[in-house]
Amino acid sequence: MKNIKFKVNLHIEPTQNIHMLEKIKNRAQELLPRLTEIRRDLHTHPELSFEEFETQKKVENYLQNELGLKTHRIANTGVVALIEGKNPSKRVIGLRADMDALPIVEVNDGRPYRSQNEGVMHACGHDAHTTCLLGAATILNEMRESFEGTVKLIFQPGEEKIPGGASLMIKDGVLENPKVDIMIGQHVMPFLETGQAGFRKGLYMASADELYITVKGKGGHGALPHLAVDPILIASHMIVALQQVVSRIARPTIPSVLTFGKITGMGATNVIPSEVKIEGTFRTLDEAWRDEAHKRMVEIAKGIVEGMGGELDFQIARGYPFLKNEESITENCILAAKEYLGESQVKELDIWMAAEDFSYFSQAVPSVFYRLGTGNAELKTNISAHNSAFNIDEAALANGAGMMAYLVFGV
Repeated sequence: MKNIKFKVNLHIEPTQNIHMLEKIKNRAQELLPRLTEIRRDLHTHPELSFEEFETQKKVENYLQNELGLKTHRIANTGVVALIEGKNPSKRVIGLRADMDALPIVEVNDGRPYRSQNEGVMHACGHDAHTTCLLGAATILNEMRESFEGTVKLIFQPGEEKIPGGASLMIKDGVLENPKVDIMIGQHVMPFLETGQAGFRKGLYMASADELYITVKGKGGHGALPHLAVDPILIASHMIVALQQVVSRIARPTIPSVLTFGKITGMGATNVIPSEVKIEGTFRTLDEAWRDEAHKRMVEIAKGIVEGMGGELDFQIARGYPFLKNEESITENCILAAKEYLGESQVKELDIWMAAEDFSYFSQAVPSVFYRLGTGNAELKTNISAHNSAFNIDEAALANGAGMMAYLVFGV
């Protein structure tokens, strides 16, 4: 990544800044009913990763017919549009929202916008992300004479599924023509209250790899273990031994997580199965260590399994890289967010060992990825994402749309 320095760049005097701030906040609040309508429509009709065909059409329809913008498709179900301000070639700021949903059955708690696509749910807030970016686009389009440069609106498919829609969009040229100088992404967070936002400078989110392991042995009767090669016992030793990858081999200064979440043996109380399948994830914030850990995991597993008479198949599905926020533009965004929401409403975030394919953008251009508070205990919107009862406080849509628009003036 180029060593690029940024500074606060509002291009307006303090009195104008206050006027601009109030204008954006008021317009975002005026848009809230429309944004709520859009979000509920998207929530009612969710689509899985790389299948966002109807969502794509809805985004295109809004940008073309309500804002008068030209759009083009990218990465099959993605959408891109440009808003040109004054001196459009001066710089290009990319604003990104993901559009896909998850394979989750939504709770039936009486919400009027419950998913009509059974088994598919917007349980991670991507409906809100898309809505907020449409709202920000509305505001910026109306104020195009007030900012310098070009805003590239990026509506991305497939965040929830490897290889990640961000990587496909980059491959298809989303960061070119015009070349993007800065990327900004927003994600809801139910652990922050509505009206708050969270930022972290530097390393923020982890890489994520999927582990698929098969330990093969020799099945037999539970009463005659000496005639079998027990893959459950072998797998147990292997899982325990692999934990030394994070507890003893990794440097303590590098956050690492190794978790196994699924073990399938298909034996019985008196049956030793012939094989065991194990699935897990490895996450870290250092690419060199990530590669080394892959190698060490396979070596340790092979030594344990083969040493106990079994056979090993160890597959690693490489996922998203780590996500790093460029420190100077993140600082600029923090200052702008404090102006927009209030000093006490902007929180410093800790490292988050979940993964996000916005990381591909952060690896390519200076970027900032931040959190929008949507938690409200009374509305029960403080439930974790990827949960069948997940929901957002829709009042946050105005904050998300308005603040994202305001950040364009602040970076």
